[in-house]
Amino acid sequence: MTKIPFTKMHGAGNDYIYVNTMLHEVPNPSEAAIRHKGIGSDGLVLIDKSPVPEADFSMRIFNADGSEAMMCGNASRCIGKYLYERGLTDKTEIRLLTLSGVKTLSLLVNDGIVESVTVDMGEPVLEKETQFVESRNPGYGTFVSMGNPHYVIFTDDVDQVGEKGRTLEQHPAFPQRCNIEFARIEADGIIRTRVWERGSGITQACGTGACATAVAAALTGKSGRISQIVMDGGTLTIEWREKDHHVYMTGPAAFVFDGEIELAKLQTT
Repeated sequence: MTKIPFTKMHGAGNDYIYVNTMLHEVPNPSEAAIRHKGIGSDGLVLIDKSPVPEADFSMRIFNADGSEAMMCGNASRCIGKYLYERGLTDKTEIRLLTLSGVKTLSLLVNDGIVESVTVDMGEPVLEKETQFVESRNPGYGTFVSMGNPHYVIFTDDVDQVGEKGRTLEQHPAFPQRCNIEFARIEADGIIRTRVWERGSGITQACGTGACATAVAAALTGKSGRISQIVMDGGTLTIEWREKDHHVYMTGPAAFVFDGEIELAKLQTT
């Protein structure tokens, strides 16, 4: 039975299983990522060489339901730390190919340790405000795409994420399903956010969700161009720069543990 080394990492509590597919192949990553019994994570991330010269490395990310995600900001930061601290690169600026395009990771390194990573998430894609009309509780939100779709609802009750997240994820307005954020303004530039992640459910953090929340807050006049997004697992700093209209996400990444598992048992819970 083939055994595959893996690393568990998290960014602000958003934890994934990482496999270096430059050395070890995962033949059916969608099946391997489905929640069952085993390691435990929000999904599976595969790290590989880039097939195009515009990037240094590539990532594929699979949610806990087996669906493939376009992008994950927290996973991107973890990949930056993984690549540098495991000696796969000596660059402190890494170009990472994702299904949402090439993202640039800027590493803050101190004595060989990556203390934080800033990801250039690119320009947000904005659409008209979408209105959900529910029989008892109409909700209004702002749609923002950060390479994957997000619907941000500002409310005093962010804990309704568990009650309404799944329903809104699968709302007919979103034929490809959607990530849902419930956000509350705590103070100037500080936003408490809870996330229902498409394909995974409630997660400790979501990097693209934090970006979408900050953009939605700026668009609606609830915050300026720089926000601290406080999620269940930690806080991310998001800046939507005027000079290039790109969104920059800064936050930590951490190793949890390394392990080895038989390929047939590579499941997440």
